[in-house]
Amino acid sequence: MNKILAVARWEYLEKVKSKAFLIGLLVTPVIMLAMGFLPMMFVTQEDTTTKVLGIIDRSGAVADQFRIRMESKYKLSNGNPNYVVRIIDSSPSDSASAVRSADGMVLSGELEGFCTVGTEIVSDSVDLQYRSRSVGDFQLLDRMEKTLRGIIAEKRAQAMGLNPSVVKDLTEQFELRTVKLNKSGGQEEADFGKVYFSSFAFLMMMFFMIVTSGQLLVRSVIEEKSNRIVEVLVSSCSPRDLMAGKVLGLSGLGFTQLVIWGTIGLFISLKTGNVFIHPAEAGFLIMYFVLGYLFYAGVFIAAGSPFNTEQEAQQINSYLIILLILPIVLSFPAMRDPEATWLRVLTFIPFFTPTMMALRVPIQFPAPWEIAVTIVVMVASIYGAMVAAGKIFRIGILSTGKSPTLRELIHWVKNG
Repeated sequence: MNKILAVARWEYLEKVKSKAFLIGLLVTPVIMLAMGFLPMMFVTQEDTTTKVLGIIDRSGAVADQFRIRMESKYKLSNGNPNYVVRIIDSSPSDSASAVRSADGMVLSGELEGFCTVGTEIVSDSVDLQYRSRSVGDFQLLDRMEKTLRGIIAEKRAQAMGLNPSVVKDLTEQFELRTVKLNKSGGQEEADFGKVYFSSFAFLMMMFFMIVTSGQLLVRSVIEEKSNRIVEVLVSSCSPRDLMAGKVLGLSGLGFTQLVIWGTIGLFISLKTGNVFIHPAEAGFLIMYFVLGYLFYAGVFIAAGSPFNTEQEAQQINSYLIILLILPIVLSFPAMRDPEATWLRVLTFIPFFTPTMMALRVPIQFPAPWEIAVTIVVMVASIYGAMVAAGKIFRIGILSTGKSPTLRELIHWVKNG
């Protein structure tokens, strides 16, 4: 144990004082915040200048109301209208020439875009279209759609002999509060942004820590092999002690990052008054974080020890990184359907268990049996990964020349 602790202390102190660690300690939270907040901020960002829109209304019953509502309802921070609407044509005749003319205005920058409304708005086959150089302004599209839907609903009500003002009052927009229920019947207010950010933050934290620590672990082994230092090390301690010390030291390095980032997150929560995640859920996330970290530590050391250069180890490392990126890609589908069969299946695959549970816990807490089974799966996987890594490490650290094949690695594990 003394030798393991000596190796762990050396690995920890050498890495914690490096510039790369200090820079990563500060830059990684900034990257996580930027990737979590900036997309949402840009999507919901208010305009600073008035946009000019056009409308071609073949029904002759929508254009005036559309212009009045868009210009009066949506304002800029300085009080000016967010949108100015130009009625390009409101006749029932064929509007092909009007559309061509409006297309030219859009291409020249005179219009941001324009709507076309068909002749039939009372029937179910209403024809609405928006034409622009860019159709990625979700806020503009949502506002236009709500405005047109309200006007057409009133016109349909009027055609059925109903009072349009009553329909307008009944279809008035309102705010929907979201309340998250847990298994015990408790409840708390939670919006999409808070739930998504808590899941995303843990995913990104796990990704950066596992990747950076895993790369450090691989680099440490390869450097010692190339410098022949490992031969001196194994003359004074066993390969098992050397590997355990490296894993322990770099695990301490990773948990140092976790404590610092957690402290920063707690400080931000207290300052802003926003609790992004329930303390009980945070405890489960930290548990899966530790289990995933230890599992991938064994995988990375098994992947790095047989190779002689970083270039040789880079290919297998890239495959491991893809396994960590996949849950980030699946975060939006998981939020939409946290009980999906494919998501629950991935939860029980050790390579995905920590990250999938980091997704599911803040969104919809899994059943107790799933928690128990995934913990057993991870503990068994960590044991298997460490045993296999120890056998590969014992032979791989002293092997030189050609990199071993997959069949040879399997032979090492079986007979090591």
